[in-house]
Amino acid sequence: MKHEASCEHCVTPAEPIRLGRKLKIVGGFFIVLFTLSYLPALAPLNESLVSYLKVIWWAILLGLLIGGLIDHFIPENFVFKYLGQRKVRTIFYAVIAGFLMSACSHGILAISMQLYKKGASTSSIVTFLLASPWANLPVTILLFGFFGWKALLFILAAMVIAVITGLIYMILEKADWVETHQGHRFDTSYQWTAFTNFNLEKAAHGTLKGAVDLANMILWWILIGFMLAGVIGAYVPAHIFTQYFGPDFLGMVLTLLFATIIEVCSEGSAPIAFEIFNKVGTLGNPFIFLMAGVVTDYTEIGLIWSNIGKKAAIWLPIITVPQVLLVAYLFNLYL
Repeated sequence: MKHEASCEHCVTPAEPIRLGRKLKIVGGFFIVLFTLSYLPALAPLNESLVSYLKVIWWAILLGLLIGGLIDHFIPENFVFKYLGQRKVRTIFYAVIAGFLMSACSHGILAISMQLYKKGASTSSIVTFLLASPWANLPVTILLFGFFGWKALLFILAAMVIAVITGLIYMILEKADWVETHQGHRFDTSYQWTAFTNFNLEKAAHGTLKGAVDLANMILWWILIGFMLAGVIGAYVPAHIFTQYFGPDFLGMVLTLLFATIIEVCSEGSAPIAFEIFNKVGTLGNPFIFLMAGVVTDYTEIGLIWSNIGKKAAIWLPIITVPQVLLVAYLFNLYL
């Protein structure tokens, strides 16, 4: 009788790394558009795309890299222990995690979707998304450079809105009004097997696979937003943004609408917000411009829709926009 070969030293085949269909289609369209932008007739578009690309390329790559590292090294139950439970302290953990992240909004999208995949609750993910772009350390420094001590008001207001929104989402989760990890069972025990059984080749492959899987989830959305923002930046005159963004209600609503369209990256939007501040002279409109690009950003809402659920996506602007407008109104009234 023929004995079966021992598999004691067998190597498990590595999982294949493949680009998704949507990413291939949108990525191909972006490459074509970017190539065509080098034609003399499309010089403004090229300048706009290149300027945006210089601002966000590192954030996207950093976000995908961190997401890949999370996928390979961080146990699901560890994420669930701190970000997955429906407890008030989970919301504050999410705010702290967002503050410590050094990536802009598009980089944070990659990280947040990986955290959700690992077991983080919908409420903590939304809190993390809202806190990260405007309350993180690099942007805090940048805003202080532009606005001085008044930047502290932006940071504190952003964190308060993130906490309030997270608590509301927690209530919606308990009422089953937003999508949660239905059918997933997580516990709070975990082991750091990726560290204790560390293998460099396996770690590199696992991190790359996690990053590519994440790119298949979110990068095509980011590219769509990037192309739209490039067109707006190229062909909508800059003075339009400062001319109509007055401190009245109509000006705030127009600020909200335009911020929804042109938001690309927190670091890139901060100088535009400062220009609005110089023209308008109040803090409310710049605050709307900074925050609305996060709470009404079609890239962010689309990713939540496709990766968490449509109800979670729809509730985001419903809950956050009134808070942003109220804070902006108070800023315009008293500052």
